[in-house]
Amino acid sequence: MGRRIAIVQGHPDPAGGHFGHALADAYAAGAAAAGHEVRRVEVARLDFGCLRRPAEWNQGPLPPGLQEAQAAIGWADHLVLVFPLWLGTMPALLKAFLEQVLRPGFAFHLEAGGRWRQALGGRSARLVVTMGMPALLYRWFFLAHGVRGLERNILHFCGIRPVRASFIGLVESRAAARAAWLGRLRELGAKAV
Repeated sequence: MGRRIAIVQGHPDPAGGHFGHALADAYAAGAAAAGHEVRRVEVARLDFGCLRRPAEWNQGPLPPGLQEAQAAIGWADHLVLVFPLWLGTMPALLKAFLEQVLRPGFAFHLEAGGRWRQALGGRSARLVVTMGMPALLYRWFFLAHGVRGLERNILHFCGIRPVRASFIGLVESRAAARAAWLGRLRELGAKAV
């Protein structure tokens, strides 16, 4: 039986055409060929604003432009987030998207006594992160802090685990490595991991 996969393309350029878009396409192709169901979310093409007050996050309505995206996340049992590394972490637009869709009542619930209950358990995730620097440098010298924050403070908080990461470095300068990564993403898509 196939898995339900939601691929969230987090590059903020609505024109597309970046290597991250090709990686998302490769993952989707591998998944579809293996019999998995795939839904895609292109964050840069959605209409929403940034949250500015706690009340907006806690009780405010979800922008109409995000309802389908939130439904795709709720439907999926595996999430794939593809984004470039900007200033050590995800682009601001992707962070704003996650703040909007992963709200109380959807991603977690506040229980009596002030405890949070995770609402997105039973889901796994793959983070596909492109960067200009060598991936090993980001992972070992910078300790991947920005991506680890996404994993721990957002995805795990909602109950999503395990979270695996693919760090793809030097994306602008190595054509042979880019081709190899496209093949690797097709394989990961076929396995839905």
